Amino acid sequence: MRIGLLGTGPWAQLAHAPALGGHEELDFVGVWGRRPEAAKELAERHGVRAYDDVDELFADVDAVAVALPPDVQASLAARAARAGCHLLLDKPLAPTVEQGRAVVQAVEEAGVASVVFFTTRFQPEPAAWIAEQAAVPGWFTGRAQWLGAVFTSESPFATPWRREKGALWDVGPHALSVLLPVLGDVRRVTAAAYGPGDTAHVVLDHAGGASSTLTLSLTAPPAASGAAVELHGEAGIAVLPESADGAVPALKRAADALLTAARTGRPHACDAAFGLRVTEILTAAEHVLNGAAR
Repeated sequence: MRIGLLGTGPWAQLAHAPALGGHEELDFVGVWGRRPEAAKELAERHGVRAYDDVDELFADVDAVAVALPPDVQASLAARAARAGCHLLLDKPLAPTVEQGRAVVQAVEEAGVASVVFFTTRFQPEPAAWIAEQAAVPGWFTGRAQWLGAVFTSESPFATPWRREKGALWDVGPHALSVLLPVLGDVRRVTAAAYGPGDTAHVVLDHAGGASSTLTLSLTAPPAASGAAVELHGEAGIAVLPESADGAVPALKRAADALLTAARTGRPHACDAAFGLRVTEILTAAEHVLNGAAR
């Protein structure tokens, strides 16, 4: 599969380009970026072509991987799908439900495959745990903490979109990607912004009767950062295991999933439609938070 990369920022440099270039079943063709000089530098580092025209890149590849802010990703993903490209996307899919629906519609109409890279879903130990717990009946409640130190350290990821949207939209998708397949879809959402900076607390009422709480922040002290998920139910208590894998091996597995979906025509569980559902839940929580702020 010939694949191109959209984006030149820290995530593209640290994760996407190494994963695409090191994948045995992908032909990493080229890079497009909003800053041509950055695209040229990243492309030269990996021995591929830098594209000035994104549509020319779409014409030269079978798929694109996207490492761009959510609003830019959404518009270009729909455009790439209409050009016949399979999509390896990042979370969140889009910053609004309308933009997310446009991506899903373009994917469906073009008949292309899509995978959204929720890191935990492509790490072996957490992925196996999620599948195991999804088969266990009688969960009563779940608790997820996703605490980052992006705004309290010298992080290259303190980007404008993260400063605008905060932890709800940056790490909230990770928490939802774990809880939804285990506890089921969400029928009610409430939220509160208590704590330092962008810290948010979200409470979910799941369709199967269980509830869950999410504590999300990018303003945690570095020593307190990390992720944890705990489930309580008839079977007792289950805790999400840590993974020894970093982003690059997980992203390679996401690419594997895209290859399989493209070859078989069977949607992956983390496709654009799932990304849209996550966007809908985040939007509902954001509306509650914005109403509380007024």
